[in-house]
Amino acid sequence: MATATKRMRVLLTGLTSGGLKHAEALLDPAVQCHLPSVIPFRTKKRYFIPPAVGATEQSHAVQEAKARQAGVVVRQEYMERTINIACTAGIFDPYIPPEGDARLSSLSREGLKQRTEQLRQSAASQLAIRKIKEHDPNFNTKDFPAQALQIFIEAHAALTHFNKEKLHSLVTERCYPEMVRGNRYKTLCWNFVKSLEPPRVVHVRSPDMVSKGNFYGQVTVRIHSQQTLAIYDRFGRLMLGNEEMPRDVLEYLVLERHLVSPYSRWRLHGKIVPAWAPPKDPIIKTVMIPGPQLKPWEEFEDLNYEVPQPKAVQWHK
Repeated sequence: MATATKRMRVLLTGLTSGGLKHAEALLDPAVQCHLPSVIPFRTKKRYFIPPAVGATEQSHAVQEAKARQAGVVVRQEYMERTINIACTAGIFDPYIPPEGDARLSSLSREGLKQRTEQLRQSAASQLAIRKIKEHDPNFNTKDFPAQALQIFIEAHAALTHFNKEKLHSLVTERCYPEMVRGNRYKTLCWNFVKSLEPPRVVHVRSPDMVSKGNFYGQVTVRIHSQQTLAIYDRFGRLMLGNEEMPRDVLEYLVLERHLVSPYSRWRLHGKIVPAWAPPKDPIIKTVMIPGPQLKPWEEFEDLNYEVPQPKAVQWHK
């Protein structure tokens, strides 16, 4: 017992003073013990770390707090969107078309409210017209409706033929996505028949954006016309409208121009849909074309089956 205690004391003295090799040399070869050694080596990197239990049920604030406690820096998220100075992001002070297209009698209470609102809007429009004429001397409320109608017809014709270059020159960057959205794999057949009433200017505004003096001109034009529209899907089946049935369409179009830019032009910016407008008819989507009921001994090719054409659909633009 005393011999074992003496040997352990000598081992501890060698570890503290001379190191591991000196301590092994002091031990008897018969009772020498081999100490375990640790060799570091690089393991394979884990590209996927399974989430903790219940982590999906925690809120974003709790997860961020736990990440900060663990020393993980959470990157801040920024909401970014493109900024275009060639046009505005919306319609400033949009024109509110009166119900019934301002045909109520002035003797009634509703008709009197309509006339009062028209006088207030016309006073603000006159100030905007003066501001527009300072940058565009050729602007005239009598000749502008015909120019706006021509822009409207050319823009829809370019949309029908999918002429993107010409469409960009006729509509603003805000109006372009709204016109082309959802038209992929579809065939558009649009035609302007005639104008039922002469187009006229009903609303004019000239706001400034970003900085003082950076003016934009917005003119709302009332257009009452007859048009035909037919939309076919990629299978060639009619989804909406009819090419042979013209419809009466009342529209309030907004055209815009960057007044301080000498290379700008009037372009289609948007459309105002009144709250009292009738709802649109649903679009017919082709999911499956029904076929005939075949008997066990019949073949589909031998029947010479013709797919029935769908009926015309009434539409409101």
